[in-house]
Amino acid sequence: MAKKTYTFEEICRDIRGRNFQPVYVLMGEEPFFMDQITELLLKDVLTEEEKDYNQLIFYGADTDVVTIINAARRFPMMSEYQLVVVREAQMIRNIEMLTNYVKNPLKSTILVINYKYKTLDRRKALISAVEANGVLFESQKIKDYKMPGFIVSFMQERSIGIDAKGAQMLSDYLGNDLSRLNQELEKLVLVLPENGPKRVTPELIEQNIGLSKEYNNFELLKALSLKDILKANRIAQYFEKNPKNNPIQMTLPVLFNYFSNLLICYYSKDKSENGIMAALGLRNSFQAKDYLFGLKNYSAMKVFQLIGDIRITDARSKGVDNSSVSDADLLKELLYKILH
Repeated sequence: MAKKTYTFEEICRDIRGRNFQPVYVLMGEEPFFMDQITELLLKDVLTEEEKDYNQLIFYGADTDVVTIINAARRFPMMSEYQLVVVREAQMIRNIEMLTNYVKNPLKSTILVINYKYKTLDRRKALISAVEANGVLFESQKIKDYKMPGFIVSFMQERSIGIDAKGAQMLSDYLGNDLSRLNQELEKLVLVLPENGPKRVTPELIEQNIGLSKEYNNFELLKALSLKDILKANRIAQYFEKNPKNNPIQMTLPVLFNYFSNLLICYYSKDKSENGIMAALGLRNSFQAKDYLFGLKNYSAMKVFQLIGDIRITDARSKGVDNSSVSDADLLKELLYKILH
């Protein structure tokens, strides 16, 4: 029998439908998804009255496997379920000792193991037991280039629309810090109209988060792909005047990602719009257009050199072989190399 692989969306949907599993092991590098699942269980499994006697929360640094097993083997009091949550489980010694319990878990107990920033050994018996009798979820970091698509999907789950430019603006500004992204999106949701369609626009982002819809990394990439020297320099000047919202440490990864992908495009057999989208895993055609323009305006050798220049600029921005040049001047110098 094939082992069931659970997605974040499937797990949340089942919880909301009260289709609970006796064991949830949530592990991996990205704590955001794990925290969301845990909070949903804490909210939906028990009523407020039931929580007094049937909800137990442990912390890995302050507990052990025997205590957790003894708690899990209790029966609920005046409730269908009891909920046992173990936070920071990566700090528990000998966690494999949970295997025997997980092989035969109590159906009236919902045991939640949060194993953050690392993963359990999939070769061990505990993982097999979880896969047979509960939910195993590995929470992985979203890659930077996938963030715009994730933001669109994340908002759709909340029945809120966001256009591609808005998603790219947020992605460039926030990177793949999902907790911070969630905080900023919550701000935007609060200012949406109560009635009628709900949609996050670049104008709304500009007004409530402080990002300019005209002067941002998204527009900088477009200017560079077109070799629009005037627009690129205007954006650089805006960044210099607004360094808090536009630090060079946010811009350099965007440039590195673009030119690294552009190099991939040169080795792609199909250089059409669809071919570029397939080669780079893009979801929006407007992103492919930036690469098509880049192929026209930059040679493969130039791109290869620029990747090296971006690496050097990144090192200098962190103080390597640089004691006096400001971040603004470093960016201007890099843009000159790109555009000339």
